[in-house]
Amino acid sequence: MRTIQSTEVVDIPENVQVFVKSRKLTVKGPRGVLVRDFKHSRVDIVKTDKRHIKIEKWFGTKKEVAAVGTIGTHIRNLITGVIKGFRYKMRFVYAHFPINTQISNQGSLVEIRNFLGERIIRRVNMYPGVQAISSKVKD
Repeated sequence: MRTIQSTEVVDIPENVQVFVKSRKLTVKGPRGVLVRDFKHSRVDIVKTDKRHIKIEKWFGTKKEVAAVGTIGTHIRNLITGVIKGFRYKMRFVYAHFPINTQISNQGSLVEIRNFLGERIIRRVNMYPGVQAISSKVKD
């Protein structure tokens, strides 16, 4: 069974600019610019006025109607990202082989040693603007 119309409205704060062009959103705020493409989803994304975005789906199945709420949440997360930013915390755990990590180059390089008992050293470069820090949590 199809739902005739499903709609969600996202509010835009004062210090954020959002540009919509053919389901591609650009969000500008105090902390930078984020771009997200929703062309894979068959929904209508329209900026109704300066402070509102409307996501709409006509005659959608259950999965297509669920995508309306998901896209609305993605847009809210983009707005949060350009206002506050996000902090991700990662914790290394092991069962048998103890994993050793070292952070070097002012937090821009993480070296992982003894992963699954391997002899090689895995090096992970951080993206620009990302900094890795270490806390002293032990078991």
